Amino acid sequence: MSSSFSAKIQSKMELAKDMKEEDKLYRYNGVLYPVLMSPEENLKAMERLEARADDVMLVAYPKCGFNWMVAVLRKIIAQATGEKAESKFPPLMEFFGTEMLQVIHQAPSPRFLGTHMHPDNIPESFTAKKTKMLVIFRNPKDTVVSFYHFSNKNPVLPTAKSWDCFFSEFMSGKVPWGSYFDHALGWERRMDDPNVMIVTFEELKQDLSKGVRRVSEFFGFSLSDAQVQTIAEESTFNAMKESSKASHGQMGNVFFRKGVCGEWKLVVCNREGQLNANFTKKM
Repeated sequence: MSSSFSAKIQSKMELAKDMKEEDKLYRYNGVLYPVLMSPEENLKAMERLEARADDVMLVAYPKCGFNWMVAVLRKIIAQATGEKAESKFPPLMEFFGTEMLQVIHQAPSPRFLGTHMHPDNIPESFTAKKTKMLVIFRNPKDTVVSFYHFSNKNPVLPTAKSWDCFFSEFMSGKVPWGSYFDHALGWERRMDDPNVMIVTFEELKQDLSKGVRRVSEFFGFSLSDAQVQTIAEESTFNAMKESSKASHGQMGNVFFRKGVCGEWKLVVCNREGQLNANFTKKM
């Protein structure tokens, strides 16, 4: 993350401290977004973004492993091209203002871009140019637990009134970037698209080397077995968490919290050790 962007993030964090909780989100085309990080002018500007066929596009619903895969993809690009993949801009397109779009327009290929947007809200040029898109999904039970903790630790998002309240809002899509399930259905319709590859967080946790190989081949990057192994070893979640202070500053522990599979089983247990029936029935 560039120093200038880190400074902007810090500035947003300070502004958020003086905001009312109910003012931190707004609706754009029926979907909730954070006012400070993705204001309406950013989303309108994003609609004008012109894709390239060789863009490297990462898509994930919030808390499905986006930041982890940002680091992995940067390492893949660096190893494959020989170019240091430290970006001058953050990959999340919703954070781009008009000035940042000018930087992106002039950036050399391959550009690394990303989004949490629903597939129907991604600029049409990405489909027209047949840009390859890597889509990451995660068990929704772990996603909602991670999203709950993230919201409570990230000042630009509203603090959850309670676990039950947040769970209800998640299930009804009344959270930033909308319904997890709408996103899943949207991408299910594109599963046969050769320019879309869907990978799960759980698959990557189980065999990261295999995931690195699949992802690099999907984007047309040629890596040796040694390069794949190096990337995998440097990109475990624990390794990313260790280096997150340098890459994400004081928000490192917020973006990289636990990164485990099955945490929901612990979180939804009540004092008697019984699973929350409401949680398990609805999910």
